[in-house]
Amino acid sequence: MPDKLKSIVFALGMCLVCGVLLTAAATALQEIQQKNMLNDRRKNILLSVDLISREKAYTPDEIATIYQKNITKMAVSPDGQILSPDLAGEKSRTLPLYLYTQNQEIRSYIIPIESQGLWGKIYAYMALENDGSTVAGFTVYKHSETPGLGGEIDTKWFQEMFEGKKIVNQTGEFVSVSIAKGEAEKKVPDKKLPYYVDGISGATLTGKYLSQGLQQTLTEYEPVSVSFRKNRLKCRMQEEEPPWCDTDETDQN
Repeated sequence: MPDKLKSIVFALGMCLVCGVLLTAAATALQEIQQKNMLNDRRKNILLSVDLISREKAYTPDEIATIYQKNITKMAVSPDGQILSPDLAGEKSRTLPLYLYTQNQEIRSYIIPIESQGLWGKIYAYMALENDGSTVAGFTVYKHSETPGLGGEIDTKWFQEMFEGKKIVNQTGEFVSVSIAKGEAEKKVPDKKLPYYVDGISGATLTGKYLSQGLQQTLTEYEPVSVSFRKNRLKCRMQEEEPPWCDTDETDQN
């Protein structure tokens, strides 16, 4: 066999072997990657309602235990009805929702956020108090923004500014929560400060896109937020029973 042909055969053989090894490695690691992604999402849900500390490291088992004890995944219909995930398929266009409960009472509800960013999608969670108007927490768990600029959206200082902000104005009208172009106190009128956070220097577009994404998502969840604001939600979160929520149609407050 000519040397040139031997080289070609050798190269093809190496490509085949490497391809098989890479495929096997990817398949073997897929389950681990899925578990890591699930753990990261759960960790951020817990961070959004201050159930774990940002400064402490937790094992996946610890995260799972805290999550299962406090968080219940539900679904929301377009009219704001909270459904068990098992019933979500019976309603069209349902949205995922996470409830933080203690002593069978809802303390907060967590909304998954998917927003366009400057370089790709931004994935986050926003927790709202059971008053349906106050932000309890905000976390970003995946993005493609520029480190040191738009990438600051996943830092503690930025995310903690959302705590206590409002998604409705003084008359109860939905306004979302937005990111200012710079320091909110210098750029926004005093009456609008309750629903603005400081922008990130050099990341105006990231702030703009994230503000738009927050408004779009919170608008979709506004029917269930209205139910919380009117104190119409009646939920049963008992152990060993399917979770159930409904609205009290007699409450017109």
